[in-house]
Amino acid sequence: MQALGKHLLVELHGCNPESLKKAEVVKDILVSAANACKATIVDTSFHEFNPFGVSGVVVIAESHISIHTWPEYRYAAVDIFTCGDVLKPEVAVDYIAARFRCKKPSVVEMRRGIIPGHVGKLMHKLSPSMEKAVDADQELSLVH
Repeated sequence: MQALGKHLLVELHGCNPESLKKAEVVKDILVSAANACKATIVDTSFHEFNPFGVSGVVVIAESHISIHTWPEYRYAAVDIFTCGDVLKPEVAVDYIAARFRCKKPSVVEMRRGIIPGHVGKLMHKLSPSMEKAVDADQELSLVH
């Protein structure tokens, strides 16, 4: 089954609670994970909650890596969505789990962007002639 991207839903239990509390630490871990899997970083945004917990996202050209932490439960929820088949998001999972000292991350993989009726490999960037063909197909699907 061909898809535009891969979305990993990562459950991290038993993490070091101190590393889950500070936005700068969490940001460093996610940015380093993006670099480890050779992603192209576009932007970052992180917020530290009071009394504790962090939410953040690393926007990458290939999509995003996001997190929300619950230090009081030694838990973090991480999403890694990558488009195309060049990046290896599993590398980012391993890096993040190791840095948060999670011994057994749980990972669910979803294929995103499965295009109904499409045959063959899906390109995440289309040439101008391919864009016209896709637009024509979409217009026809709206009529039927």
